[in-house]
Amino acid sequence: MLVQRVIYKGQKPTPEQIEEIKKLKDRPIVFDEDCPELTDEQLKQFKRFYPRRKEQAAG
Repeated sequence: MLVQRVIYKGQKPTPEQIEEIKKLKDRPIVFDEDCPELTDEQLKQFKRFYPRRKEQAAG
């Protein structure tokens, strides 16, 4: 099941949302054929879409 939420700038999570996040932190990640675990080499190929703020200021 997929749940979508819209979060507005400055909006704080509700107590219910905080409780839900706390419950999820100990659940294991489940990989499948649609979302397989990536190898270290595959992870290294990821690039940032937006540069980090420090890199923007220096750039």
